[in-house]
Amino acid sequence: MNPILGEALDAHGGMERWRRFDTVRATLVSGGDLFIIKGIPQDPTPREMTASLHREHASVAPFGALDQHSDFTPDRVAIEKADGTVVAERTEPRKAFQGHVLETPWDPLDRAYFNGYALWTYLTTPFLLAMPEVEVEEIEPWREQGQEWRGLRATFPSTFAGHSTRQDFYFGPDRLLRRHDYHVDIAGGFAAAQYVYDIVEVDGIRLPTRRRAYRRDGALRPIKSQVMVAMDLSDIRFS
Repeated sequence: MNPILGEALDAHGGMERWRRFDTVRATLVSGGDLFIIKGIPQDPTPREMTASLHREHASVAPFGALDQHSDFTPDRVAIEKADGTVVAERTEPRKAFQGHVLETPWDPLDRAYFNGYALWTYLTTPFLLAMPEVEVEEIEPWREQGQEWRGLRATFPSTFAGHSTRQDFYFGPDRLLRRHDYHVDIAGGFAAAQYVYDIVEVDGIRLPTRRRAYRRDGALRPIKSQVMVAMDLSDIRFS
């Protein structure tokens, strides 16, 4: 295992503790320019997020109506009622984004797919980097706030649903996550730099509760005037 990754895993609670849990739940409030550009502005209603920890599966409720929730896996995304009735679904959902640019509108299933993979990624970082078939290598550190943040580049397998095949993660001197860089392939491939804040400890696992994803310029600097996605988490529970 890459030594920086090993240190990051330990700093966030350790693999032994992580393996004790199967599911995480949290209250989510989200927004940002991306949803406005896509024609689906987010309201400030708190939602319940549920994610499996060891496979890509996530759900958000309510979704579209009080008695509905989303259901995401890489191969299928759906909107379902509480009794399991399928309102809408799409298999091989990634294919629906072919030809999309940043301004291409999203339908509810597009949003459910994005919400599902993005939130699953955020709630399982950095532990997802230790999953089989994920390749990790050290990259040049990023210097900010008078600190050197060590960088890891992850290359994900084709079966993985995420922002992009390659994503960069930066960890502070304490090896806690500071920043996450990627391209949003399903939205024209724009470059993003996501900063994380307000790390809490829940059941021995440490994770950020506030995320802000900015457009990124050619020098890897965040464009602070363009907050593409904002996510705040609270009431986090592992089980």
